[in-house]
Parts: sequence; C-alpha cells; structure tokens
Amino acid sequence: MQTKIKSERFIWIDIMITLLTLELMEYFYYGIRSVVLGCVCVGASLAAELISLRLMKRKFTADDLTCVSDALIIALMLPAAFDYKIAAIACVFAVVAAKNVFGGRLNMIFSPAAAAYVFIYTSWKSLLLMYPEPHTHTGIFEKAGSLVSSASHSFNINGKLSISDFELLMGNFCGPPGAVSVLLLSVAAIVLLFRRSISAGAFIGTVSATALLAYIVPAGVTKAGSVKYSIVMNMVLFAAIYIIADRRVAPKRGYFAFFYGFFLAAFAYIYTLTSAKENSIVLISLVFTPAALGFKNLEKHIENIRAEEAASELLQAQENADDTVTEEAAADEE
Repeated sequence: MQTKIKSERFIWIDIMITLLTLELMEYFYYGIRSVVLGCVCVGASLAAELISLRLMKRKFTADDLTCVSDALIIALMLPAAFDYKIAAIACVFAVVAAKNVFGGRLNMIFSPAAAAYVFIYTSWKSLLLMYPEPHTHTGIFEKAGSLVSSASHSFNINGKLSISDFELLMGNFCGPPGAVSVLLLSVAAIVLLFRRSISAGAFIGTVSATALLAYIVPAGVTKAGSVKYSIVMNMVLFAAIYIIADRRVAPKRGYFAFFYGFFLAAFAYIYTLTSAKENSIVLISLVFTPAALGFKNLEKHIENIRAEEAASELLQAQENADDTVTEEAAADEE
C-alpha cells in the first residue's frame, strides 16, 4: 500500500512540473494576469477540497493535492484574461460536484478539469471562446481590450490557417494558452510517458485516431496539413495528455486504454468535422464516461476470474501435495 501511495504522489509531481512549465510560457505571452488566474484557480480548488472533505468527515492528506493539478489544467484551458469569479466557481464545481460527490479521488469517473470546462462552456460560452492576442499583457484587475476568435475556430470554419510551422511549434497563435504550445506539450508528453505518469495506451490511441481520420477525411487542407492541424487545434494534444490519458480515469490495461482513447478521439474528430464546434474533445471525454467505466468493470471482472483461477490452482496443488504425502506414508508402512 505504501508503494502505491508514493507512486501516486510521484505522478502528481511529474504532472505539476509540466503544468508549471506551460504556466511559465503563458506568462511569457500574456503577462502577470495569467499567473494570477492560475493562483485563483488553485486557491479556490484547495478551499473547496478542504471544506468538502471536512463536511464528509475525511482527513486532508498530501494525495488530495491532486486538486491543485486539476486547477492548473482548468486555468490553462481558459483565456488568459478570463473572469476570476467564473474561474473560481468552475474550480469549486470541479472539486465538489465532479469529484467528491462521486466518492473523491479514489473513485474518479471523469476528469474534474473536463467537467469544469464543460460547465463554463454551457454557461459562459461567449466569454470562454474569445481570446486576447499573444503578447498582449493585461493588468491584474484590468479587462482585456480587443478579443478575437481562436485559430481552432478559423480552422473548423475555413479548413485552413495562415500560421507558420515555427509559430505553431511555439504556440504563437490565439487559443487556450496552455494548449497551443506544441513544443512544450510534446516534451511534456514524452516526459510523462517515459515516467509512466499518464496512460500510454490512451494517449497513443487518441493521437492515432485523430491522425488516421484527419488523413482519410482531410479537414479542408492537404492530408499532411489536415493531420498536423487536427492534432494541434481544438486542444486535442493537450486533452490527450492531461484529460484522456489521466491514470485516474483511463483504463489500466494498455489495450483497453488504447481503444478507449482511439474511439473517443474518432468520435470527437467526426463531431468537430460535422459541427465545427471548438474543443469538442473535452466534451466528448465526458460523454465517453460510460465507456471508461465499462472498461474498468471488465478489467475488474478479468482480475476476479484470474484470482479465482490462481486460488483454484493453489488449492489443487495443495491437494496434490497432500495426496503425495499420504501415498509416501502408506508406502513407508508397507
């Protein structure tokens, strides 16, 4: 049990390091207000976690600090100049309604960050999908000046973008600040996969399905361009790392996790292609909650069968050993 606890904490530390790196890049593009937004999200999540655990008569432990990483994921999906109060409300919703109501961190059925994003999407969509331009720094208590639609919106509507590969790599275009830096996200994915801090099967399944469908059914550009933009736009890469491949949610077995990520991403790509909705993969991750639960129940069933088979084999071995001892004793008497 102690090893499992340490492993969970190491996973949280790995994820936090990559999230803080993305937060640093957001500060470079948008200034101090984006950092304050992250702090507001973290503070609201910690307060909600402490109060809800106290009401449920549970003790707050170091493992409950996972609410901090969920808060940073939420902050990185929001516009850099997003309203503090709405962000705080969303974080409280993520902790209380999306996690602790269902039993807390040991009984996660979907990503709290994804639930918070969909909560904002359904209530404040007009604020959620308008972004300041990169290198536009807003004061801590100032409102953003001119806001524009994201590059994902342009890609979904027109099927093409006028962004150089370098700008794409560095995240120098409009969109959720934490989800646009392809270079940092790629490094984060490699590190987290190497450290086994995210589900490799779910991540590979998500990226594979998106790339395959983007190649077979191009989204208005060349096949190569369709694959490139489909993985980068609409928070696909970000969601693949921090939402779909979340070990608390994804199936444990690699092949189950792969199919979970594959079909989720395929459904999200088709939905985006037909509806032009932005960041639909986050919404679809919640829709696929029954699939994740089904895979987990199947895993438990397989584990129970194997445990029964192991117990039966052990019992049979003991019976054989007893029979051997009895036969040897009878031979000695003769």
